[in-house]
Amino acid sequence: MSDITIFYTDDDEDDLSIFSDAVESLQKKVNLQTYTGGQKLLNAIYNPPPKPHIVFLDLNMPGKNGFDVLAELRDNEEKIQIPIIVFSTSNEPGIIEKCRLLGASCFMTKPVLMRDIIKSIDYALETDWRNFVPTVHNFVYKS
Repeated sequence: MSDITIFYTDDDEDDLSIFSDAVESLQKKVNLQTYTGGQKLLNAIYNPPPKPHIVFLDLNMPGKNGFDVLAELRDNEEKIQIPIIVFSTSNEPGIIEKCRLLGASCFMTKPVLMRDIIKSIDYALETDWRNFVPTVHNFVYKS
């Protein structure tokens, strides 16, 4: 894959910076667009270019949180096909299941080590999301 566009939203500037560093380490040409909140992400998605190939979404944000964004995108017929990776510090089973039921493509607990963050992003970029069917057994990615 080349010329991939990732949209990533997180209200934590440090997490945005770490994610950006991880993307720069990839052996792929990636255009990263970062946003500091759910509404900013939605504005960008509804007003391309660029169009995201994949979205990484934090859950805990002020204003429109990740659940709100996920529900809105999955309720929009034009945007329903965008792969959405929930990228959260949470690993609570109830939250994970809620994300799956809302239509997320995958759930990743934010790794601590840079090599694991890179591995997680690489996994998301290498997965064929058009043919991936999230189930209870494959929904959570563990680096």
